[in-house]
Amino acid sequence: MARKNRPVAIVGIGQSKHRGHRPDINQAELVREAVTDALNDSGLSLKDIDCMVHGDMELFEGIHQPDMWHVLGDGAYLKSGFRITTGGTTGSTIACAADNLVASGFYDVVMALGFEKQEEGHTTTGITNMADPLWMREIQTGAITGATGLEWVNEFGEQRAEHAAAKMRVLMADNARRNPKAHLRINITEQTVLDSRLLAYPLRLLHMCPESNGACAVIFASKEKAKKFPQKPVWVWEHMTTHHEETFWRGGPRTEMLTQEVAARRIYKKAGIKNPLKEIGVFEMYDPSSWWQIDWLGKFLLTDRKTIMEMVERNAFAIEGEFPVNPSGGVVSTNPIGATALIRVAEAGLQIRGDAGEHQVPKNVEVAMASGFGGTFWTVLTLLKKEL
Repeated sequence: MARKNRPVAIVGIGQSKHRGHRPDINQAELVREAVTDALNDSGLSLKDIDCMVHGDMELFEGIHQPDMWHVLGDGAYLKSGFRITTGGTTGSTIACAADNLVASGFYDVVMALGFEKQEEGHTTTGITNMADPLWMREIQTGAITGATGLEWVNEFGEQRAEHAAAKMRVLMADNARRNPKAHLRINITEQTVLDSRLLAYPLRLLHMCPESNGACAVIFASKEKAKKFPQKPVWVWEHMTTHHEETFWRGGPRTEMLTQEVAARRIYKKAGIKNPLKEIGVFEMYDPSSWWQIDWLGKFLLTDRKTIMEMVERNAFAIEGEFPVNPSGGVVSTNPIGATALIRVAEAGLQIRGDAGEHQVPKNVEVAMASGFGGTFWTVLTLLKKEL
């Protein structure tokens, strides 16, 4: 990310209720829920929005150019607009695009809008059909793989490793029950997780993210505009996009850094962060499964697996812990794919504002980080801060 021409603030945050089934509304009405929520939160009206950046995975529902239909719900008729699709990173990509559009001076106020209504399509079919069955067979299973979990089992033993992943899944479920917008607000135990259906050892059904219906809207504004709007601003500090395409590697075990760690090192260097565990107050992480969550935490926080394991075991990642992760319940609780990564940014912003309600972390949050994941380990990191 280049140096900004001018500071950019998040001045409005909105979400629909995320659920597994929303037969009561169509896509445009689902979008409208999030847009209305963001406008109410910001104190703005549609006439204040200069541009709409729309994001979803259109092949999941099978609707071509849904942004054109959704103007009935988002109010973007005759406004400037962009439609962006980058897989699982879509939500974080539209946040980056909205930030850049305001920072560039092209627009003063931009709304990023991500959505998915997965019950109207078949997501797994969409994912697997994006890949050539011969040359891209490594990603034919979509996000379902037990390889990462097996590394933890081999290093720490089956019982300790499986209980760590189960413990984090229970923590996410506990957090989600505090969040009225979350999809899976379930009461589970570690044993419930361990007894759930095996998908690919040691990955189980309850380790995985669900298919959700939902939308998220975040309003970005220039510093000059933000001063005039009623909502307290959350400043976009930095964002970093990294694509290393690990899943296409055919040269044996990889020894170089994975994309998550590369992205983290780049954004920390750019922001001047030396100790992320001390300098970041909360992390809204894109966690497609509990195994990837515990593994990627080490990559993002530049910390070894032994330290992460010990932090899991002492509840360090709880809302009241030393380094809160996904107070919202995370992706394993809510996953409307086009909105999923934008929800991470939105929830990080709410934590800085102190407006997350029952899932608000008890400490003062000056800096928050959000991550997005998609495709072949594509990673987007966003840093937000309370003060310029």
